[in-house]
Amino acid sequence: MAQYEINHINNNSVPIALTKLDNILNWATSNSLWAMTYGLACCAIEMMASGASRYDFDRFGTIFRASPRQSDVMIVAGTVTKKHAEFVRRLYDQMPEPKWVISMGSCANTGGMFNTYATVQGVDRIIPVDIYLPGCAPRPETLQYAVMVLRQKIRSKKAINEPIKKRLI
Repeated sequence: MAQYEINHINNNSVPIALTKLDNILNWATSNSLWAMTYGLACCAIEMMASGASRYDFDRFGTIFRASPRQSDVMIVAGTVTKKHAEFVRRLYDQMPEPKWVISMGSCANTGGMFNTYATVQGVDRIIPVDIYLPGCAPRPETLQYAVMVLRQKIRSKKAINEPIKKRLI
């Protein structure tokens, strides 16, 4: 077998890698997700555990933020009441584009066991949800898996959307 050794430093050349701008932007976006925490009930404890040293979200590039203006991902963890619905929507509207939502737990997904007048029967009635995490309360591994699925979803989309052409007639 012939072996070829290419030494770019001695040849005064640089290796060239060709890719699309979409791939670079999506890679950068997916590897630096900043999650806004909106913990409302027992699911918030599991969400906090996912950021702690055992599960450590930092190694995935996911950092918890308390400000909606610095966040890409909103994690709604727990029961959303109708009093909270206005604030959930307001925080979602304050987040910059592009933005994603993870609904964590049965109470956030469908209202859970609380089929009452005061409970929102699913946070998707207020804001668009990208990923649903089932369970009562979902484990931190489930939230980590959801973030990895969200990263794959981000990488598969177009980074720069083309403007919608308006019809003149």
